[in-house]
Amino acid sequence: MRYSREHKQETHDRIVKKASVRLREKGAHGIGVADLMKEAGLTHGGFYAHFDSRETLVIEAFGYAMDRSMEHWRKQSDQVAPEKQLTQIVETYLSTLHRDNPGHGCSIPALGAEIARESPKTRKAFAGKLDEMVEMMTDFIPNLPRKAARKQAIATLATMAGTMLLARIAGSSELSDEVLKAGKDSALEGAKREPKLTVAKKAKQS
Repeated sequence: MRYSREHKQETHDRIVKKASVRLREKGAHGIGVADLMKEAGLTHGGFYAHFDSRETLVIEAFGYAMDRSMEHWRKQSDQVAPEKQLTQIVETYLSTLHRDNPGHGCSIPALGAEIARESPKTRKAFAGKLDEMVEMMTDFIPNLPRKAARKQAIATLATMAGTMLLARIAGSSELSDEVLKAGKDSALEGAKREPKLTVAKKAKQS
């Protein structure tokens, strides 16, 4: 039986979506192609009708996951004033809900360490999505010049992802909650920090 192009695309998208969840739950090498295809309701033999290699699927799956994270950030930021957008993202990201649901969370703490050991092609694709995240977070810092805002965005994202990674290592425990709180306090301190006035601006205001 021959399927339409639309049907093939729908199937392809379903595989990517399923894979994005399982990869974040079990890691880049924690689940095989046969299992992924089975979850999508397909046979192992049909894999290469949709992907050139396992690497291609991994790249598409984590790209999908990071796009969903950014889409979630957009929805969250739309609910508050511009000066509160970064705080909103930090509060939502560094939560027990996110910690306990890695399959539907950010790819950086879930897959970052593994991706760093993957092929140059995979790392380049991941880096491209990471840069998109940084740029989006930079948009949430309206009270600084673009270059300074990007620097703060990188530091904040690093704090968020690192905190989530440590919190998951500690599991659902008092230590994990302590890690989440400490990381959140640190990230929010940076988000609420007022920009330093230049000498010229100080003179103008005096």
